[in-house]
Amino acid sequence: MKSESITSEQLYFAKNDRATAVPGMGNPVFYSNKKASKKAAKGSLKPLGIAVLVSTFVLLLGSTFLVYELQPEFDKVNLERLNTTGWFCFIILSTSLLLFRLGFFLYNLFLYFKYKPVESVTDALLPTCTVIVPAYNEGKQVWDTLMSLANSDYPQEKLQLLAIDDGSKDDTWYWMQQAKERLGDRVSIYKQPENKGKRHALYRGFKLGTGEIFVTVDSDSIVKADTLRNLVSPFVTNEKCGAVAGNVQVLNNNSGIIPKMLNVSFVLSFEFMRSAESALGSVMCTPGALSAYRSDVVFACLPEWISQTFMGQPSDIGEDRAMTNMILKQGYHVLFQRNSYVLTNVPEQYSGLYKMFIRWDRSNVRENIMMSRFVFKKFRNGSTVGTRLLFLNQSLKIVMAYPFIIAMLLFIFTHPVLFLSATLSGILIMSSFSVFFYAKRYSISESFWAYSYSILYTFGLFWITPYAIATANRRGWLTRGLVEKK
Repeated sequence: MKSESITSEQLYFAKNDRATAVPGMGNPVFYSNKKASKKAAKGSLKPLGIAVLVSTFVLLLGSTFLVYELQPEFDKVNLERLNTTGWFCFIILSTSLLLFRLGFFLYNLFLYFKYKPVESVTDALLPTCTVIVPAYNEGKQVWDTLMSLANSDYPQEKLQLLAIDDGSKDDTWYWMQQAKERLGDRVSIYKQPENKGKRHALYRGFKLGTGEIFVTVDSDSIVKADTLRNLVSPFVTNEKCGAVAGNVQVLNNNSGIIPKMLNVSFVLSFEFMRSAESALGSVMCTPGALSAYRSDVVFACLPEWISQTFMGQPSDIGEDRAMTNMILKQGYHVLFQRNSYVLTNVPEQYSGLYKMFIRWDRSNVRENIMMSRFVFKKFRNGSTVGTRLLFLNQSLKIVMAYPFIIAMLLFIFTHPVLFLSATLSGILIMSSFSVFFYAKRYSISESFWAYSYSILYTFGLFWITPYAIATANRRGWLTRGLVEKK
């Protein structure tokens, strides 16, 4: 694969590889082959990262050995539980759910191998496209986003680029003006009179857009040159396609341990899960970082979308999941394009991470309720069994959140050593697929972060879903704030 030259203002990356800037250089250095990419990843692994990975393996392997040593204790506890009606029922329920999840995983595995991304169509067949970039307190990052979009391999006469400043309090508007000065008529910039939220910024872009296809891109994201044409191509080849999700990976992968963990998690979430969902024509959420929609399909649900409420309060989160639901409800397919890459910034600290997950889980609670109103009806032609299974799988996580957290706490208080050893050895087994998948697709060395992420999620983020359920009616983005100037 040839490396592609870019300007110093643009961030860029090659397919299946990571872009790495060298401090002090005029232009970033971009690794355009897997061997160089692996060297960069290895070089960027700091002592703290090494310590975390080593500790992860010590915990997992030690717990597995402990499970073996404590097997008589496990047998004793299991026998005691079987003699208790409540625990017996719980074991039956847990086993049933485990078998369902195993069957669901095998089903997803079958769908994954069935999935194939749509190849890019010719310039002549590409539809007119409006790209909307909503921004709030992004600073210079919005410049990088707009430059990467302007560098897209998409016919300029068919591309409309809109940037909406949602009442930022920093220098976001300045960098939009700088982009306008550089790009001229290729980009149009608008400033909301006050901060009204991402949904309203997108709404303004939808109303201003003239393209047959709307593409939404977060202002902290960078796209590859062929991303837009790959993202839009399914609309040409499939008239039933109403929306397409892009392939999101982490931009600030070398900025900390949490981004490294999330990068592995994102690959599984998008390249495995959304590939399987796409094979059913039912991707459950088109991500804010990169998504595309038929304009007439958007306009058909736009009044409902902009005025959406939950428990009497205007919805200011989950605009991407809400739009996906409304498009599925209209009977259209929602697909995933694995060859449409976008890199986006993720939280680097625990506080930002849990706030992001709270927002996502609140949205899932709300939109699963909405989806339940149509998913068991004949909402589109053809089979809807797969879509219903996807819905049930998501709903089970919500429904079982409280029973499992209560059971977990009881297990911790009564048998703490058995709980820790069993949970950690379970993580070793369950997370190995994520490790294998990432290693196969990208890098073996970075794949091990899947184990660390599972430990973090199990012990540090287990409370997110129960909390999100209890506070699903609350408003607020939680992670929107001033970015650090660099």
